[in-house]
Amino acid sequence: MNDGRALDGFRREVADWLSANLVGEFAQLRGLGGPGREHEAFDLRLAWERHLAAAGWTCVGWPAEFGGRGLSLAEQVAFHEEYAASGAPARVGHLGEQLLGPTLIAFGTPEQRARFLPTIVAVEELWCQGYSEPGAGSDLAAVATSAVREGDHWVITGQKVWTSLAHVADWCFVLARTEPGSTRHRGLSYLLVPLKQDGVTVRPIRQLTGTSEFNEVFFDHARTAADAVVGEPGQGWTVAMATLGFERGVSTLGQQIGFRRELDGIVEEAKRTGTFDDPVLRADLARARIGLRVLRAHALRTLAAEPGPEVAVGKLLWAQWHRGLGELAMRARGARSLVAEGQPYELDEWQRLFLFTRADTIYGGSDEIERNIIAERVLGLPKEARHDR
Repeated sequence: MNDGRALDGFRREVADWLSANLVGEFAQLRGLGGPGREHEAFDLRLAWERHLAAAGWTCVGWPAEFGGRGLSLAEQVAFHEEYAASGAPARVGHLGEQLLGPTLIAFGTPEQRARFLPTIVAVEELWCQGYSEPGAGSDLAAVATSAVREGDHWVITGQKVWTSLAHVADWCFVLARTEPGSTRHRGLSYLLVPLKQDGVTVRPIRQLTGTSEFNEVFFDHARTAADAVVGEPGQGWTVAMATLGFERGVSTLGQQIGFRRELDGIVEEAKRTGTFDDPVLRADLARARIGLRVLRAHALRTLAAEPGPEVAVGKLLWAQWHRGLGELAMRARGARSLVAEGQPYELDEWQRLFLFTRADTIYGGSDEIERNIIAERVLGLPKEARHDR
């Protein structure tokens, strides 16, 4: 859909549908959920997402043969922007829709696609990502969780950490070491593991915000079927890297609509508290608005290309920008930002924003790792010295 008028018509279709359906009990969901706030009205947000699915508004960028709408890139951008602009709640099935689904379409077997893709489209099964470990956070190649083939099953032993939404997920895509004695990116496999079984323990991690959307996940001889490996055994690094590429897709444009709403709210808060009279704060708010334009321009430029190491630039940009926005929120509130709203630990939205954005430059690839990727794979600089474990 390249015609501008047709795209405008599609935007109106999306906006009209959202306006007509964010009513009744769903009306209370506006603005709820998202990083640091995944606990908000989770069950009702799940019901909303299944309502989206029934109307064909999940997995909109997937090919029609796999249950999607096969939307063009421009249409996908329009959908995510209109969704965010409507105030519709943060999605609960995004890890399946945006990460695992595209991975299975690219690398999965016909049987795996037939088994898992329909339940992602219908939001009948939720997924989480089993990558990071206590000794392998940003250094993903240091994964130590092991999986051993025993007859018709893989038997998994190890620990994952910082696993978003594992406490509500049904399945986890797990990067595990399946070749004993292998090191770094060699000998890893990408496994699909059911979480509702003996041998899997999920332990929520209490965060600075007082909420617990991250988890530790312990595998104690957990099992999954032998054919639940995506790609060839031992080639999981390639599949895992592809998943990370899908993570930074068109939904980032919707994310930026949310960023803009936060920035607008901070400006209003500064005017309310009188801190807007500070010319230094006003200048920094103006720089933040310019920075948001830069984020959008970069995202649009990179979306048209195949996922590659350049996506690390986008993560570095938005993480730094958003962390700075949390600091601006505290400055806009003034001294009141230091006092909790209530006991024992009741925070307002700006305090939660500030505290959660401390993690923006760490999760999803720390700034240090992203800079190394840019230096080595984009700029062609010498690799940093590493020691195999």
